[in-house]
Amino acid sequence: MICSHSVQEVMDLGGIAHLTAIKSSVPVMHFFDGFRTSHEIQKVEVMDYDVLESLLDKEALARYKKNAMNPHTNPIERGGAENDDIYFQGREAQNKHYDAVVDVVADYMNKISEITGREYAPFTYYGAADASRVIVAMGSVTETIKETIDEMNRRGDCVGLIKVHLYRPFSAKYLLNVLPSTVEKVAVLDRTKEMGATGEPLYLDVVSVLKDVDHVKTIIGGRYGMGSKDTTPRQIKAVYDHLLEDDPFTSFTIGINDDVTHLSLKEDPTFHVDADYTACLFYGLGSDGTVSANKSSIKIIGDHTDLYSQAYFAYDSKKAGGATRSNLRFGNTPIRATYYVNNADFISCSLDNYVIKYDMLKNLKDAGTFLLNTEFSKEEIVDYLPNRVKKQLADKKAKFYIINANKIAGEIGMGRRTNTILQSAFFALNPQILPIDKAVEYMKEMAKKTYSKKGDAIVQLNYKAIDAGKDAIKEVAVDASWSDLTV
Repeated sequence: MICSHSVQEVMDLGGIAHLTAIKSSVPVMHFFDGFRTSHEIQKVEVMDYDVLESLLDKEALARYKKNAMNPHTNPIERGGAENDDIYFQGREAQNKHYDAVVDVVADYMNKISEITGREYAPFTYYGAADASRVIVAMGSVTETIKETIDEMNRRGDCVGLIKVHLYRPFSAKYLLNVLPSTVEKVAVLDRTKEMGATGEPLYLDVVSVLKDVDHVKTIIGGRYGMGSKDTTPRQIKAVYDHLLEDDPFTSFTIGINDDVTHLSLKEDPTFHVDADYTACLFYGLGSDGTVSANKSSIKIIGDHTDLYSQAYFAYDSKKAGGATRSNLRFGNTPIRATYYVNNADFISCSLDNYVIKYDMLKNLKDAGTFLLNTEFSKEEIVDYLPNRVKKQLADKKAKFYIINANKIAGEIGMGRRTNTILQSAFFALNPQILPIDKAVEYMKEMAKKTYSKKGDAIVQLNYKAIDAGKDAIKEVAVDASWSDLTV
C-alpha cells in the first residue's frame, strides 16, 4: 500500500512536534516529496495515541504476529524458491487481498476524519463545486495548489484539485466519486520522469480511468519539482492557464526553463497569493550556525507563542562553506506554503559578499527589512553595496540595518560562529513576535539545552552572544535618490 500525505496531514495523523522523526497511524507510508517533507518543521495539532490505539484491531495484529516465522515458538518451513509451476498462480491469488485494501483504507480514513474533523479518503476534492478545470496531484504540492485555487477562484476563475491520498492500489471508483460533473479539462502532475514512456505513472493511471468519461474532453500530464526544484503558485496557475489553450500539449514542465525541447509553461509574473503570515529568509554560510539558530528560533516561536510556524532549509551541496537558505514563516492561521519564501518581510544575510553574488533582495517585499552582517561601517557599506542593491532598497522603501557579528564573535571567543548573535538581532528587529526580554530568556534556555553537553563555558559564550547581538544593530538610512541609480 502506498499513501501520499502532505506535511500537515502527516502531523494530523501522527501528532508530533516536528518532522525529523515522523510517526504515523498509517501502517505503510511512502513520501513522494523526499527532502521537502522530511526536513520541514511545523507547529502541529497532536492526536492522542490512545485514540490511535482504539483504531487498532489487536486480535488481527496478534494473528499476524502468530503467523511469523520463529524457529523456537513456531517452527515452519516455507519454500525459498518458486518455479514456473506455481509462481504465476501465487501472484494472481493475491488479487482478492489487493481488491479489499482500498475499502479497508477508506474505512480507516473515514474514522480518522470523524476524529479530526478533516476530510481523508483515497481521493479528496478541493475547489469550486462547478469547476471546469482540475489538477490531479499528490504530496506536499497540493498545499500550494490549494493556495493557488483560493486566489484564482477569488478572482473569478472556476478551478479545483483532486488530491490523491491512496496511490496503490489505484481506485477508479473513489476517483470518479470526487470528480465534479462539470469538469472538462484535467491536468495531472507527476514528480518524476520516465524516459521513453508515453507519460508518467500518475498521468497514465488517471487517463485509464477518465478516458471513457464523456464530460472530460482533455487530459494532459506534466512534471514538476524533481530534485527538490521549487514549485510556486505562479507555476500552478500556469498549468490552469495551459488548460485554457485551444490545444494544450501533454508532457509539459513547470519550474524550469526548458530551452532544449521547449516543454516549459509560461508563468504570469503578476500573479501573487496574498498571505496572512510573516515570512523571513536567512542567507548563511555552511557551518556558521545559521541553520541551527533558525531551527532554534522557529521552535521558540512555536513553543512560546500562539502563532503557527513553519521552517524549511536549503543547503548547498558543498555543505561547509556553501550557501544556506533558511525559510521561516509564522502567522495566526495554519501555513500551507510548501515552497521557498519569495516575498519576505525580513531578510538576513550573514556574509556581506553575498549581496554581490546573489540577488537576494528580489525576494524582499515592499517596506520589508534587510539585515546585513558586515565589518564595514555605516558610511563604508554605502560605497560597498552594488547599485542594484541600493536601487532595490530605495524602490521597495525598505529598512536597512547592519551588524558586525564577526567582531562580536571574535571578541567573546566564538570564532566565526555568528549564529546566536544574528538570532538575537532578528528578535530585536521583530518585536511583534515576542518582547525582546522574553525572546532573550527563551534563546538562552535553548542555548543551554543545545550546548550544555559541550560544557558550561560554551553555554556562557552563547549567553554573551545573545546579550550582545540585540544591542549591536545599526540602521543605515536608505536614500530615496538611489531609485535613480543605473544598474
